[in-house]
Amino acid sequence: MEKKKILVLCTGNSCRSQIAEGYLRHFAHVKADIYSAGIEAHGVNPKAIETMQEDGIDISNHTSNNIDEYYNIDFEFVITVCDNAKERCPFFPTKAKKFHHNFPDPAKATGTEEEVKEQFRQVRQQIKNYCRQFVTDYL
Repeated sequence: MEKKKILVLCTGNSCRSQIAEGYLRHFAHVKADIYSAGIEAHGVNPKAIETMQEDGIDISNHTSNNIDEYYNIDFEFVITVCDNAKERCPFFPTKAKKFHHNFPDPAKATGTEEEVKEQFRQVRQQIKNYCRQFVTDYL
């Protein structure tokens, strides 16, 4: 069976889409090839790496990619994980089924170091639940 190709889109490809890529890879195992990209590439957020390590998933070797790098790939699914990406990516030329879920941006978290970490953990859990359900429903 051919692997499905899934693209996760966000604004900067630094937090939410990276976390989603990590969980989709984890839950899909060999059933899919997972890519993530942003309208801009901001680099992978160190706190996103740290919060995923807490859950046993290593995204430290992920790269931050611009959507332009993927125009030639035939995706089955495109998942936007923030409203900004959904609004700014209407012209991605694809026959892919599009999904959208607006997760809060943990990079905008404020407060003490512990409060910021907690907001990252909350978003991580939301994305984890979403990705697990997505894999169950579509793969």
